[in-house]
Amino acid sequence: MIYDIKLTITYDYAAPSMQARNVLRVLPLNRAGEQRRITGELSFDPRPQERMDWTDFFGNAMTEIGFLKPLTKLTVELRARVERIARPPQLDLSPNRVRLAQELSELTSIGADSPHHFLAPSPRVGFDSAISDFVGGILIEGSTVLAAVRDVGRALHGEMRFDAQATDVNTPPSESFRNRHGVCQDFSHVMIAGLRAHGIPAGYVSGFLRTEPPEGQPRLEGADAMHAWVRIWCGAELGWIEYDPTNDLMVGADHVVVAVGRDYSDVAPVKGAVRSSGGQKSRHTVDMVPLTG
Repeated sequence: MIYDIKLTITYDYAAPSMQARNVLRVLPLNRAGEQRRITGELSFDPRPQERMDWTDFFGNAMTEIGFLKPLTKLTVELRARVERIARPPQLDLSPNRVRLAQELSELTSIGADSPHHFLAPSPRVGFDSAISDFVGGILIEGSTVLAAVRDVGRALHGEMRFDAQATDVNTPPSESFRNRHGVCQDFSHVMIAGLRAHGIPAGYVSGFLRTEPPEGQPRLEGADAMHAWVRIWCGAELGWIEYDPTNDLMVGADHVVVAVGRDYSDVAPVKGAVRSSGGQKSRHTVDMVPLTG
């Protein structure tokens, strides 16, 4: 499946900023055998006086921009063409949790893709007893890790309600789980917290979700904005798989990956600092158009 993707982010500042600097992670990733970025371009209005492009520890494409002149409005636009390669249905070759712990103890790599980075609490996802107890009540002793992921994801999807007005970007997973509603970021953070609490490495993925489903299928939640889901390490044989708890499904060709990390703090599309005497308003739009079936 090939997609043309357009993302537009606009910031309006109440008063001219004297200085602004932002770091962006919005360019889709290249992933061997799964995803190919055919083209990708970031443009800015006005143009920044400084710009640097590089990749972070997890391999995400990053762009840093700096403005040295007063700024009252900023528009960021991404245009990309991406080929998403659907993976065939996966056999469940994952171990149970006892064997998973053994495999983790035998794994010495601490590279970017090592599951060891995705077991401990991270800046946005700590251990929470309510989430841990909820997941513990779902896990079946002796079941495989992949089966556990599906069981937890299905239960979480049934327990929580998608509500775009219920939370904001800073809402902790303990609060969104206690209230049982939130957006894709909240669903993903809660699932990550629950899996990690039971020794299953889990990380955060940001990306785009196809806005129009195939004929006869329901529209997916979270498709009007950048989306988020979870990646889980299912042992040495199966490796990393991805699951979308907001929509209760294994990730496939409808999901385009932008960045991966431990939680939202590692993959935030825009981070920055602005020196200004007033507040700001922001909005963003996403268009994801399939070109081939």
